[in-house]
Amino acid sequence: MSISRESNLVIGIDPGTNITGYALVRTAGDCPILVEAGVIRPGNKPLPERLNLLFEELNSILNDFKPSRMAVEELYSHYKHPQTSIIMGHARGVILMTAARAGMEVFSYPSTEIKKIITGDGRASKEKVRRMIGHILKLELESKYFDVSDALGVAITDLTQSRNRPELHSYLSTAQVSR
Repeated sequence: MSISRESNLVIGIDPGTNITGYALVRTAGDCPILVEAGVIRPGNKPLPERLNLLFEELNSILNDFKPSRMAVEELYSHYKHPQTSIIMGHARGVILMTAARAGMEVFSYPSTEIKKIITGDGRASKEKVRRMIGHILKLELESKYFDVSDALGVAITDLTQSRNRPELHSYLSTAQVSR
């Protein structure tokens, strides 16, 4: 059975085992439009229970909104904290499996590429990325979590890169200059 998916709707994911950010973004002409964004918070349960909750919540979001594709931030591991990337890999694996079960294409982007697309600087701070995304989407982003703004960055990057949309590249470049 084929599920009807919305062709210009992408879900961006910022993976995490404690907090996973998600953002659904579509295009309207030359600009990205926020549809829905939030976090999945499994709490302080044992890892298997957190991963199961992540699967159930993400699956529900995919069923409700029916995006055509998923974009996920790639994992970054620091040599001082290898355990963190191993644990994050569990969450990313659940996210990728959920997309596969939904029959979705998945694209991954390193944080440096996301930052470059959003701000023009591949080494920009999370705060600068959040401010720029707020400027691009013309909204005020809550400052409590970076997970939502990171997910928005992934989704916007996918809309500009994967679809080779010159009008979005132009829109983002103009937004960066006017900031």
